Amino acid sequence: MAKRVAVVLAGCGVFDGSEVHEASAVLVHLSRAGAQAEVYAPNIPQMHVVDHVKGQPTQEQRNVLVESARIARGNIKDLATLDVKGLDALIIPGGFGVAKNLSTWATQGKNCSISKEVEDVLRAFHAAHKPIGLCCISPVLAAKIFPGCEVTVGHDTECEQWPYAKTAEAMKELGCRHINSQVTEVHVDARNRLVTTSAFMCNARIHDIHDGIGKMVREVLRLA
Repeated sequence: MAKRVAVVLAGCGVFDGSEVHEASAVLVHLSRAGAQAEVYAPNIPQMHVVDHVKGQPTQEQRNVLVESARIARGNIKDLATLDVKGLDALIIPGGFGVAKNLSTWATQGKNCSISKEVEDVLRAFHAAHKPIGLCCISPVLAAKIFPGCEVTVGHDTECEQWPYAKTAEAMKELGCRHINSQVTEVHVDARNRLVTTSAFMCNARIHDIHDGIGKMVREVLRLA
């Protein structure tokens, strides 16, 4: 039987939701591997809405579930209805929505809180020893919830290629172990069944990001 994988989205658009290319790459690689993706998002207001042309917040108000449905082509479920028993794995793409809508990392860093629904889902998969794939900024969720876990968000030294490297330092302060990696690489924490890759934490070619996410998906499915 095809493996069933929950994909949790955080809106639509890199600056206020899920990163569209990352979400698409996850869905493409799951499809290619013969897995069945089931897409979920929390039915909550976005923290804010960003004009992606100007890169600035607007006065609009949008809903995370409604916006995520754009990526899922309408085939999406409320995260509150997710039942871990019928699923084999969990994947959460990145994008600032993870740090704004699924958590408060964008404003509070390591002192953030995580949405109760999101935390409950992560803890349920972890307790069931089912693999969790996280890319881009989403490994911060694991760093906050699972002390001592091993993850990667790329590199821990900031430079032009790695503009968000300070994220790794904040994660280390939470007690997790950060593993430096290249954009096409993944890190597998076998004990916690976590698979992470940096994706757009790196200024890289889009096909390299797509390939790195493909490796993440393959490792998640291997562990499932």
